[in-house]
Amino acid sequence: MSYHVVSIDANRCHIGWKQGQLICKDETMGKRQVPLEDVAAIVITSFSATVHSTLLIEAARKGVALVICERFSPVSLLLPANRSSDTLLTKAALTLDKKKRTILWRKTLDAKCTNQVAHARHLDPNHSSIGPLDKTASGRSVHKEATCGRYYWQVIRDAVHDTEFRRSPNGDGLNALLNYGYAVLLSILLQKLFAFGLDPTFGIHHKPRERSAPLAYDLMEPFRPLVDARVVRWLGEEAAFQDYSVTTRFRRYVTSFVVDKVGHLGLELELQACVESVVRSFRQALLTGQTRKYQPWKASITKWGG
Repeated sequence: MSYHVVSIDANRCHIGWKQGQLICKDETMGKRQVPLEDVAAIVITSFSATVHSTLLIEAARKGVALVICERFSPVSLLLPANRSSDTLLTKAALTLDKKKRTILWRKTLDAKCTNQVAHARHLDPNHSSIGPLDKTASGRSVHKEATCGRYYWQVIRDAVHDTEFRRSPNGDGLNALLNYGYAVLLSILLQKLFAFGLDPTFGIHHKPRERSAPLAYDLMEPFRPLVDARVVRWLGEEAAFQDYSVTTRFRRYVTSFVVDKVGHLGLELELQACVESVVRSFRQALLTGQTRKYQPWKASITKWGG
């Protein structure tokens, strides 16, 4: 497939095709273009975009997917008639044996725990939980994720001065801020999965439920500490500790983490580019059956402090 995933996020723009070029015109940046034959998918997160019918036709001919989003979350996926499903990828996902599935999830979980250690160290390198957190993260405990989580959230709890905090996907207070950030992160993962033809229904660890996306839940795990870092900074620098209001200003603040710079495989990339690289590597692992191809994100030169 072609290489580029083109993200269009201008507030107001016109998107079309002419003489082999994908063209985007907006009021601030003017006219930009890229050869359509080099594009794998177009992700439209613009609040107001006009898409010309000629682009829809030419994108279909070239096998290019269009992912249309509302508030960053994919709401529509337009695929060419001959690519309504990616047969090879679907078959690879369905026939992935248990051993390889376990290896892929272990790599994902190791990356998540490593990133939790890195963030916890940034917050408080002398915290009493750092030692056991680091030891658990580098081990092979059956309950590794839960144990790391217990130590990690102790550091977060002390960093935001909230001794009553308990992590819950359905809780209020600090949980409400975290859950909003995780929802934005999930949207970014879904954008990239759809763009590369991966069906989020087929995960490697999370179980499928109605209207769920197990693969997106799986691959987003190592990125969660980036959301945690944004929320902690919000409470310490932009708001007041224990001010857990999900305001418009907070939503704007936490959403901007998608352009934060992170280290990945020796490079410094924006988060969206890093997510794209991870999804691309997972796709290669599925198609080739080689789990070593999959490279989940591990924090290296990440600037936790902004």
